[in-house]
Amino acid sequence: MEKDIFVRGNGTRLPETLLVSDAIASGECDPRLVRRTEVVSVAVSPRESAAEMAVVAARVALERAGSTSADVDLILHADTYHQGQDLWPVASYIQRETVRNTCSAIEIRQMSCGGMAAVDLATSYLTAQPGRADALLTTADRMCLPGVNRWSTDPGTPYADGATAIVLSTRGGYAKLRSIVMYADSELEGVHRGDEPFSPAPFSHRIPVDFEAAKQAFTRQFGLSFAIQRVNASQRFAIKQACADADAELAEMDWVILPHFGHRRLEVGYFREFGIDPARTTWEWSRTIGHLGAGDQFASLGYLVDTGRAKPGDRCLMVGVGAGYTWGCAVVDIIAHPGWV
Repeated sequence: MEKDIFVRGNGTRLPETLLVSDAIASGECDPRLVRRTEVVSVAVSPRESAAEMAVVAARVALERAGSTSADVDLILHADTYHQGQDLWPVASYIQRETVRNTCSAIEIRQMSCGGMAAVDLATSYLTAQPGRADALLTTADRMCLPGVNRWSTDPGTPYADGATAIVLSTRGGYAKLRSIVMYADSELEGVHRGDEPFSPAPFSHRIPVDFEAAKQAFTRQFGLSFAIQRVNASQRFAIKQACADADAELAEMDWVILPHFGHRRLEVGYFREFGIDPARTTWEWSRTIGHLGAGDQFASLGYLVDTGRAKPGDRCLMVGVGAGYTWGCAVVDIIAHPGWV
């Protein structure tokens, strides 16, 4: 990168958590859906919309970064599901409720890789012209019925509610971005679409959404090995390239921030595949939170920094993947203690 980019501030808004055991006892969750996930609880918002949670996280990140309205040159909001209103620019709401300035405020809808896509786009934007200072990146989702069943829409990954935010900056910060890599394989786009015809309105085919049915339709047409081989190759390329661009090896990473998937998916896709020790990840924490859609990477980085687990001199690899299929990987170096820790 021609100009250094830093993480200057972070914020997270997580509602109260629901124990998986309580969800099973109440009949909300079929125990067969969570047996191998080893997730113990998920964050659940009873009333607060995704957009409202995003504003809370954004305000924290901006305050920690010391960013004013004049500093913020771009706002990107990544999400996967309903934000609280229909046909509505949620990024503009976040802008109004925070900095109230005149910069571009744009929504990103790239599923669970939306946060990493925001990092890539914001980095390019901040370095494209002299004088650009900060970018506010937010994510938020509230995964609730009737559209989404947090337990069964994507079996193996319990979905959570919550919001995250980071401020990327050219003005310095507590972490330095060493690399960012995005990689897409549109041959896998149909994995989450299935074989249903296009419809005129949301939820015309089934409600709640059923990713498992879509995946089964895709594998009937193309075969399971086709999907697995392409997923593995793409994931490996993104991780290897992000490390190479940072002049590092995966084994040198002090922390590997992974999506908040269930344990079986992490074991097959990351721990075993790449030889990643779970102790180098945020698994023990993420299993108490659940999958935050586009926000897993921002949330876990914030957790490591806010708790003091990630210290100056530590190097972190952030790994994201989303339907489409898109992979995003970034390496950040922790270079200072944040002022709020």
